Order: sequence, then C-alpha cells, then structure tokens
Amino acid sequence: MTPPAPAEFGLIARHFRPLAGPGALDLLDDAAILAPPPGRELIVTVDAMVEGVHFLPDDPPDLIARKLLRVNLSDLAAKGAVPLAYLLTLSARRGVSDTWLEAFAAGLKQDQEYFNISLLGGDTTSTPGPLSLTVTAIGHVAPGATVRRAGAKIGDAIWVSGTIGDGALGLRAIRGELDDRDGFLAGRYRLPLPRLGLVDPAFVRAAMDVSDGLVQDLGHLCRAAGLGATVWAARVPVSVPDPRWLETCLTGGDDYELLMIADPVCETALQARAGELGVAVTRIGTIETESGIRVLDAASQPMTLASGGWSHF
Repeated sequence: MTPPAPAEFGLIARHFRPLAGPGALDLLDDAAILAPPPGRELIVTVDAMVEGVHFLPDDPPDLIARKLLRVNLSDLAAKGAVPLAYLLTLSARRGVSDTWLEAFAAGLKQDQEYFNISLLGGDTTSTPGPLSLTVTAIGHVAPGATVRRAGAKIGDAIWVSGTIGDGALGLRAIRGELDDRDGFLAGRYRLPLPRLGLVDPAFVRAAMDVSDGLVQDLGHLCRAAGLGATVWAARVPVSVPDPRWLETCLTGGDDYELLMIADPVCETALQARAGELGVAVTRIGTIETESGIRVLDAASQPMTLASGGWSHF
C-alpha cells in the first residue's frame, strides 16, 4: 500500500501547484527545467523578506506576497532584464492557517498574471518564527546587454525614477508618525512598483534599485566605478516636500525606484523611454572624480546626514 503523502505536499498541491509554469514539473520533483528564450542570457537574483524587518506581522498576506515578488522583479528591472520565472522558499510557523496561505497564493497569482511570470518551484519549511520568505527571480537579456553597477564615468548624470522616500515615509505613516489620509504612502511601502523596461544599455551605463536608501545605494554605484558624486537634494523628487522628512527620504530606502547613471547626451533617449512607460524620471546629480557622496542643500552647502541608509548588520 502506498503511504499517504505528508501534509506539506497537500499544502503545495492546494496553494502553489496552480501557480506553476512550464518546466516546474507540476511541483512533483526536486528540480525544474528552464530554457532561456533563443539567443538570450539568463539573469538571476535573490531577495529575502523577514517578518518585522521587511513587512509588518499584521500586513495582509496577499500584499506580502506581491511585495516579495516585486522587490525581486525590481532587481531584474535594474539589470534591463525581462522577467521569466521564479523560485519561492516559504518558512512559516507550524500550523499556519490555510486561509492565510490561500490569500498569500492569491497575491502571487495576481502579480504573476500582471508581470507575465510563473512559479518554477522552491521549498516550504516550518519555523518557530518569524515568517521568512525568499524569492529567486530569473529573467533574460540579449547577450552582453546586462546593465551592471559598474560603468559610471566622470560627468555622467544621475537619474531616479518616480519619487524617493515613499517607502520609508509609508512605514512611518503606518506607525502613526505621519499623516497619510489617502493611504498613498502606506501603499507605496506595502506594494512597490518595479520599473521594468526602463533601463536599457543603449542609454543607461549603470543602475540599481533604491532598496537601502538613495545615498547609500548611490555609494554602491560610485564604489563600483571608483568615482564620487554630487547630489542636489532640492532636485530629488519627493511626495512630501517637508524639510523635516528630507533626510528620511534621502536615506530611508524601501522605495524600489531605479537609480540610473547615464551619459548626458542620452538624456533625450532616457526621457523618451520613460514617457512611453508613463514613468517620471528626474536628474538629481553628477558623477565626479572625488570619492564619496556629497549631498548639497538648496543653498549649495554640504548636508550632514546621520546615516547613509539601511544596513542589515
């Protein structure tokens, strides 16, 4: 007699098998099969989200799922990649309710359809807490067309998409520290929007998404190129133009907007692509020879920031 399947397999069958795409082998095997589109290279990225660090314990499970997928798609967007598939690791407390898992899977399904991506496989485990989630996202680019962190040159322009600081302000709004009557900022924290299709090696030399804070992430791009930068704080696009929150916007992170370095002669091409996608882009600074990041206030005086951004350690 064939022994009954463990409860884990029933959980997978109910909630995650409907999300599986080609190559997932119906989530019945220990691996998956993935062939890149002809003439393309694969791009792979991985990000984890932990309860109490990247999302709040009482956040809706469907929004947690969608944010999990989107922060990984944002990394693909920064590489100029097209999303293809993803792997999921879910470490939940033993006894997690079927209702919670159903809502979590529904959130994944909603964004899978929106971004045209499917589940390849993954792993499910139990933990005493906190809830821990990891996605490995896979995309594809033309051979040699990956946009990397390195690549900035002296005199290049620094651009950002969207508005900066919304994620950090959204968390504060949820905590009651900031007025957010229409829920816009809270929505930006819980549901970022990856700017897929914006980055193109034809006009972007280097890029990454803003996850740990604008100033800190710009530092990553500058170190990769062995250069420095000047940022004009007054030009950084923000949703709350209040000087009391400016430093939070510059260093808070969790925006998942794109930070891009471009040759000034490519300004028109970048703006044209942004216009096609309906995404606002703003030039906020310049790459320079001096190492380090200078942030200048409205009077062109250097600002002193308490912190460059978020650090996990």
